Amino acid sequence: MSASLKISKFSTVDLARLLRRGELLLRLGPFVARLKSDVPLLACDISLIYADFDVCPIDAFADFHVEIARETGLRRWFKPQIRFFFDGRPSFIPLPVAHAIAMLEWGLNWCVAAHCHQYLIIHAAVIEKDGKSVMLPAPPGSGKSTLCTGLVMRGWRLLSDELALYDIASDLIYGMSRPINLKNQSIDVIKQFAPAAVMTASMPDTTKGTVALVRPPLTSVLRAGEPVLPTWIVLPKYSPGSASELARHSRARTFMLIAEQSFNYDIQGQRGFEAIGRLVDQSQCYQFTYSQLDDAERIFDALLEGRIG
Repeated sequence: MSASLKISKFSTVDLARLLRRGELLLRLGPFVARLKSDVPLLACDISLIYADFDVCPIDAFADFHVEIARETGLRRWFKPQIRFFFDGRPSFIPLPVAHAIAMLEWGLNWCVAAHCHQYLIIHAAVIEKDGKSVMLPAPPGSGKSTLCTGLVMRGWRLLSDELALYDIASDLIYGMSRPINLKNQSIDVIKQFAPAAVMTASMPDTTKGTVALVRPPLTSVLRAGEPVLPTWIVLPKYSPGSASELARHSRARTFMLIAEQSFNYDIQGQRGFEAIGRLVDQSQCYQFTYSQLDDAERIFDALLEGRIG
């Protein structure tokens, strides 16, 4: 391959062959990952949820060399398992072969969080519309991914569901526009709210419960290389049965949450402390409690249009 093509241009047979050879190089925003696997199911899932992503030439530089490989011995045939390799070294405990795409996603998250310290890496979703951005930092179980998916399916651009890449030198936020990871009840919530959403089959009994991955919209993938300036930082909290409310949140408490949700804050040291200070100072900070995505859409549109101060 001498030039970039989309994943959708390849059949699953061709993708499986590239994976077996370790010749599938996937463009992920500012990064390139070289993928290798002997798991045929992985080619099908990559074809489904990465359809609009670029495949780079096989001689391109890759930031990460990863492999999802079937275990040898008895585990190759009895309750087959797979293992994640980074630079040829096993990195995580084995998982069932049916969880291959989830393992790939979690492994790629780890590759970025553990190695890309040119960014302050924050556990946060990032979306954008009309040149204004929302960062949604939150611990697991806060409804971050559900809210992110709902808004993305209503026209917001996806930068990140999981990893916000804050460039300390430019104060810009980068993303990878990768598939969104939904868990448990969120899967059915999104199927009802956005029936046209394309997602993998649900994968039960993972370490995170039942998970499914949502294909990002084409418009988001095509603009994956475009960073955003900070506008709003919104701390989401899903609260079943509660009325939706967007309330001001103190910058001090927002600072502390972002520091807690940063993967490499301790590595960045003073630079990280100052970077979070600038990020918070440039942003209006809120806490958002919600139970219904229709309400969330209405409130975020009002915020975008300046009808909320």
